[in-house]
Amino acid sequence: MRNAVRTVLPIVTSLLLLSACATDPATNAAPTLALALADAERSVAAGDVERAFTILRGASARFPAEKAPLMQFAQLKFDRGAYGEAINAALEGLQRDPNDRQGNSIVAVGGLRLSTKALADLSKQNHLGGPLRTEAQHLAGLLRSSLGEDVLVPAVQKPIRPVAKPRAVTVNSGAQGRAPTTAVTSQSGSADPFGALK
Repeated sequence: MRNAVRTVLPIVTSLLLLSACATDPATNAAPTLALALADAERSVAAGDVERAFTILRGASARFPAEKAPLMQFAQLKFDRGAYGEAINAALEGLQRDPNDRQGNSIVAVGGLRLSTKALADLSKQNHLGGPLRTEAQHLAGLLRSSLGEDVLVPAVQKPIRPVAKPRAVTVNSGAQGRAPTTAVTSQSGSADPFGALK
């Protein structure tokens, strides 16, 4: 009996090990970060942005040290005009990599868009005055110096079109049956450009 147990035990152990190796690791393992990001991109391309947000939140929870799901989430929110959520996600990603250019851009531009909207709303209500106005002017000066521009929003200039001057047109009588040579002045405002030739 002992000999049978000694013989069967290694066989059973070997079978268990082989069966564990035979299972497909791709079906049992958690998805990788790259797969999650690609799945989120496919969801966006298919028009299911909410599913992409869910995937990116899950990837961020599974890979807390990675900035990629947070930055992709922030970019999606930014593209949809949800600047507050975009800034929050980008700031969280910047905790993982403070030098990330995309994250810093989302924070800067998203913040400017929120500020611009708030200032426009205050201006409409005539409540932009006192210390708030001073702070806004200071920030505008900081933006001008950061961007190297004297004016933040240049005035829109209408393109100047040259006025067409009437010019003399000469009709040649090189062939028989044509009218003799005459000087005809073209009319720029005429609906029929050949009316003067009739």
